[in-house]
Amino acid sequence: MQQSRLAKVLCIMILAAFLVAGCGGQKAGDSGNKEKLASELNLFIWSEYIPQAVLDKFQEKYGIKVNLSHYSSNEEMLAKLQAGGASQYDLAVATDYMVEIMLKQKQPIIQAFDVNNIPNLKNIDPQYKNKFFDPDNQYTVAYMCGSVLLAVNTDKVKEPVKSYKDLLNPGLKNSLVVLDDQRAIIGIGLKILGYSLNETDPRKLAEAKAQVAKLIPNIKAYDSDSPKTLLINGEAAIGYVWNAEASLAKKENPAIEVVFPEEGMYLWQDNFVLTHGAPHKREAELFMNFILEPEISLLISKEFPYTNPNMEAVKLLDKALLEDKAVYPPTEALAKGEFLKDLGQATRVYDEIWSELKTK
Repeated sequence: MQQSRLAKVLCIMILAAFLVAGCGGQKAGDSGNKEKLASELNLFIWSEYIPQAVLDKFQEKYGIKVNLSHYSSNEEMLAKLQAGGASQYDLAVATDYMVEIMLKQKQPIIQAFDVNNIPNLKNIDPQYKNKFFDPDNQYTVAYMCGSVLLAVNTDKVKEPVKSYKDLLNPGLKNSLVVLDDQRAIIGIGLKILGYSLNETDPRKLAEAKAQVAKLIPNIKAYDSDSPKTLLINGEAAIGYVWNAEASLAKKENPAIEVVFPEEGMYLWQDNFVLTHGAPHKREAELFMNFILEPEISLLISKEFPYTNPNMEAVKLLDKALLEDKAVYPPTEALAKGEFLKDLGQATRVYDEIWSELKTK
């Protein structure tokens, strides 16, 4: 009898041990299968581009901390990844034309993701998939989209501003805040002349340089991180800024008017990319899938009102945000817009022009 009781006790203890083992370990992925996950991942991203609340929710759900590093231009991001950063980061955010450039490098910088690990890809509107920079949608997960437009403080600027040409007005000396971005600023000169943002003809680029040289005296500050700050505090009268920055500035100061340059806007799409040799590839894919949850994507739009490619999240947006023309420009303005593309060897010409202009 004693042996029988002992056997029963041993069986119960063994069973309990199996149950504890089954319930223990790190948190599972969305599939419900238990998997061992790392405790962190590293994200390389623009500043002021992802809410801390989103990172906190991800850590709460999966036990994974997201470490952020920031850059102020696509070119800076590329340079750091080429210098060995690709193996230090798991995810980066790259704009359309920069994805093109990355995929052409002899030494791989980014890698394809496992589509089975990102089921929420179905939430992305088809118009933001299979784009010119990733035709088979193997390398990119759309994050946010938008444009670069003009934000005009009508209390400070009384003359109408409708085009890039109007920015050359000598009366605007030292009153503009513009992006610290060579493609955007040289693009102003190109658009004034009726050329493409992707022009590679040296003669036409020299003409554009001359136009931008006229603009330099009017530039008070170059700021790609938070150009809205100078607009809100009144130090700058006009901004050539990201669309969300214009929207947020107008919210703080109703005198700020959003203007779509009549020559056509610079359009862009930012995307998550997996770095080549990412130490935490599975965790990075889990994060991208999490970002695409409608409620999470909605949080991002509320804090950083860019055009959201997540069609399920858009269904949840407030009417005021949907009707904000800085966030969702009218069709006719978008139709005149243009995306940047890889310039190939002409990139060196842009670099030289930018270097000379910035020293003036």
